[in-house]
Amino acid sequence: MTHVSERSGAGSSPTGAGGDRQPWTAGSGRPARKRSVSYADAGVSIEAGDRAVELLKSKVKQTRRPEVMGDLGGFAGLFRLDTTKYKNPILASSTDGVGTKLVIAQQLGIHDTIGIDLVAMVVDDLVACGAEPLFLLDYIACGEVVPDRVAEIGAGIADGCRYAGCALLGGETAEHPGVLRPDEYDVSATGVGVVEESEILSPDRVEVGDVVIAMRSSGLHSNGYSLVRHVLLGAGRMRLDVVIEDFGRQRTLGEELLTPTKIYAQDCLKLIAEADVRAIAHVTGGGIPGNLVRVLPEHVDAVVNRSTWKPQPVFDLVQSKGRIEDPEMEATFNMGVGMFAIVSAEDADRALATLTGRGVDAWQAGEIIEGSGHVQMIGHHTRG
Repeated sequence: MTHVSERSGAGSSPTGAGGDRQPWTAGSGRPARKRSVSYADAGVSIEAGDRAVELLKSKVKQTRRPEVMGDLGGFAGLFRLDTTKYKNPILASSTDGVGTKLVIAQQLGIHDTIGIDLVAMVVDDLVACGAEPLFLLDYIACGEVVPDRVAEIGAGIADGCRYAGCALLGGETAEHPGVLRPDEYDVSATGVGVVEESEILSPDRVEVGDVVIAMRSSGLHSNGYSLVRHVLLGAGRMRLDVVIEDFGRQRTLGEELLTPTKIYAQDCLKLIAEADVRAIAHVTGGGIPGNLVRVLPEHVDAVVNRSTWKPQPVFDLVQSKGRIEDPEMEATFNMGVGMFAIVSAEDADRALATLTGRGVDAWQAGEIIEGSGHVQMIGHHTRG
């Protein structure tokens, strides 16, 4: 984010005796009976937006890559792509938001983690096709620009970019009085990555006999929060500050719901470099079946065995409080898996060793068999 959405003009006003500003009026030149209306009167503070940008500059600089040209404040972000590193470079792009997880952040008054969620939702879609995330552009819309709050949001975005290895190249902060309440905001971002054309991950690389490797999520990530809020905070009447024993470490419900989405981009890029990766599926809205199916060709099925992992306690809490059926849970939430990699059977051990060496909790969750392009969920999650 480099600037606010609109800037006032630099026009002059007539002055009266002693240099005092007088409101302009057409016709006789006599002063108007009422003072002129300013942009601030309409609820937009240019000064507040500028202050927010100033507070963010040091954080944004920490995301800088060698390819970035110029500084913040320009009309566009410039990025010099080194095409000599590729034979046929292909640009990949993704755009996303974080849904109603924002409501939890606003209710708790904690704004410095939601940006990590935003980056994760974008860059992990990029790496799913094999692309290295290069840069990200953000958009923040709020009812009132409170510089410290906007700076907290932006700091989280910058942190996420550092974790993903991409530059925060620019963005927009928009003040929408009358559309959003003063304490409301929404965020979105667009990311751009690059991949060698011959190395694009796609369904046509997946073969019978390949292994499905799962990577553990950090929790709910950023999907299904409308259902979570309805079940826990609405019908369940739970408080965000209540301590949930099953979460451990005196962890509150609010802390669990606001846990940042894990960013897998750098882990997956390392995995691609070290093993024969056929496809990667980012588990977001639609759950495991709805996302893994997107990387399958029509002649195979993916078999995923639930017994190979135990979902985090938050999923049990949501399901029990809402009396939600298993198929609905799996169609809405990641159920403890944030990313899948399909690798050749010969490289399965190497892939697991690579991920484990990077601190990623990963395991073999299934295999690719002959089929018709479907995901078969078998077995039952371990309990207790």
